Amino acid sequence: MSVSSAKPVRVRFAPSPTGHLHVGNARTALFNWLFARKHGGANVLRIEDTDVERSEARYEDQLIADLKWLGLDWDEGPDKGGAFAPYRQSDRMQLYREYAEKLLHEGKAYLCFCAPEELEAERKRALAEHRSPLYSGKCRAIPAADALKRRANGEAAAIRLHIPEHPIRFHDLVHGDVEFSNEVVSDPIIVRSSGMPVYNYVVVIDDAEMKITHVIRGDDHLSNTPKQVALYEALGWPVPEFAHLSTILGADRERLSKRHGATSIANFRDMGVLPEALVNYLALLGWAPTGGTRETFTADELIQEFSLERVTPSPAVFDMQKLYWLNRHYIAQSAPQRIVALALPFFTKAGYLADKLDLATSEWFALVVALLAPSVDKLEDLPARAAMIFRFDANAAASAPDNAEVLKAEKAAAVIAAFAKRVNAEGPLSADRFKAIVNEVKAETGAKGKELFHPIRTAITGSHSGPEFDKLIPIIELGAKLPLPTPVPSVKERLQQFSEALKSR
Repeated sequence: MSVSSAKPVRVRFAPSPTGHLHVGNARTALFNWLFARKHGGANVLRIEDTDVERSEARYEDQLIADLKWLGLDWDEGPDKGGAFAPYRQSDRMQLYREYAEKLLHEGKAYLCFCAPEELEAERKRALAEHRSPLYSGKCRAIPAADALKRRANGEAAAIRLHIPEHPIRFHDLVHGDVEFSNEVVSDPIIVRSSGMPVYNYVVVIDDAEMKITHVIRGDDHLSNTPKQVALYEALGWPVPEFAHLSTILGADRERLSKRHGATSIANFRDMGVLPEALVNYLALLGWAPTGGTRETFTADELIQEFSLERVTPSPAVFDMQKLYWLNRHYIAQSAPQRIVALALPFFTKAGYLADKLDLATSEWFALVVALLAPSVDKLEDLPARAAMIFRFDANAAASAPDNAEVLKAEKAAAVIAAFAKRVNAEGPLSADRFKAIVNEVKAETGAKGKELFHPIRTAITGSHSGPEFDKLIPIIELGAKLPLPTPVPSVKERLQQFSEALKSR
């Protein structure tokens, strides 16, 4: 595929505001954006809202917000204007009517008076006879003058495009040369009898009027393309380059859908997936960089690397674990204060923290996030990881099956008793003092390694695994001094509660 310097690249992302922006459409938006930015062209946002019953302003607002969150901007659109405004199809109806009448006048389209019930009966008959359910074309034989007179007299009529008597061919930048027999295309309706134009018609008018040079979209539109190519030819317009992107599948290799879990961009944002992680991952769905081994890219690096030649027609499988791996990478790469700010709403929702923090609590919370964020797949997991700090449950810890083996160990009771005796004589523990006490317990009991540390950790956190003590202990002791919605018990309080829980078992 070559991009002519004499013809500036113009691409468009044209979603319908009938629901949330999902993974497939977001990948399409990303590839259009990358292609436009790579070639210094224009990226157009167009809202395809001819589905009047399902289109809603709130969905348009949401998809614009989602695109901005992903960092995908556009040069022309409903919120920006541009040389080819308006950018909502509902504002372009007069234009569609004019072109439809032009096609009728030139004999390239005709009026169809078949009632829906008649067409449905024809479809069922064809299926029963094992034929493709194509329109018979019978209204094509009605003289144009007679058809216009019938419409003028109030008879309902749709407008159908007259498909030419030759195969329809086009070159796809992903799938190569594609050919459809005219017999399998049939004569498509371009304007319904209600006066509402259909997708395959208006998309051609808009793309041509807006000088779109490359149509990059999902391969579910591949079967629509011959109808659109026929319209370009009927109107005498140059056909743009097409690139149909592969289907995205779930882990079960079925088309990705809600049953696979999160699929909308809003879902991922609400889970605490960073936009740069999602953009990086979406770019790798159906596209491979040169070399094929590198997996992490900034947006600027993706722009430099991107090319449609490296887009594969094979279906792409959405791997949630791969996305989480990338998310962990970008969490680690992010400025700490950014992650703290993104994490706070999750802790507020969990009831651990207030909406706004004073300076001391803010500084302490930053320590909590720094300790736990590297180990989570997504930021919404942080409160659960932090439960050992905020919600120590001595009874649950003492009776948990996972802790049974630790607590039954020969020296566990002696370790906990020796440790508690020393901590009870102390004030708030520093990391150094905690370490010294552990060494004293080691000398007294002879316990070491797991038999020393696991009982102590279980008594303090409720689990025999967790983050490093030298970071955790100061966080617990500092948190115990703060006026939090959920008070954090000190190490001493935890040991007292745990000892009582063990006695009552």
